[in-house]
Amino acid sequence: MKLKTSSRLIILLCALSMGVAYFTSVWKIELEAPQYPEGLRMEIWVNSIKGDINSINNLNHYIGMQTIHVEDFPEFKILPILLGIMIIWGVLAAALNTRKALFAWVAFLILVAAVASVDFWLWEYKYGHNLDPTAAIKIPGMTYQPPLIGYKELLNFLAGSLPDTGGYFIIIPALISSGVLWIEHFLFSKKT
Repeated sequence: MKLKTSSRLIILLCALSMGVAYFTSVWKIELEAPQYPEGLRMEIWVNSIKGDINSINNLNHYIGMQTIHVEDFPEFKILPILLGIMIIWGVLAAALNTRKALFAWVAFLILVAAVASVDFWLWEYKYGHNLDPTAAIKIPGMTYQPPLIGYKELLNFLAGSLPDTGGYFIIIPALISSGVLWIEHFLFSKKT
């Protein structure tokens, strides 16, 4: 079945707006502590990690965490391509003008979100649990995995993990597109 013209326009705008994620940070991990009143910030981009990486690596050394280096993450080679596929597929869904094409795109977005969430959680788990036994600071039973999303106390630090600007330009269009699919399927299909 064909999409409403307004739905096609919304899908096109959603797909194209995801391109903002190429130019802004997608995710952020923030650390707040009394000794760092300005806080420390790690920004995750589709192809890099930026922010206070050296300071975070120096802190992580004391508790035995691995240092963080962009080259250790194959995801930074895959994510720019994956984002391009998401954008092109969305534009194609609008051009094909069918509910099946829209459904396929939304299903793909959900799959990407699920896989990315699991991958990010595994990354956080690895860095927070695989600690050097010869580290200067050892607290039995303590792990340092930041939350997947939200805030968590880690010793005297408050660690926050949240979407950043680019992430919102992926998440919000994906949610809007899902809503358009729902409206097209449940509201407009009964009228056509």
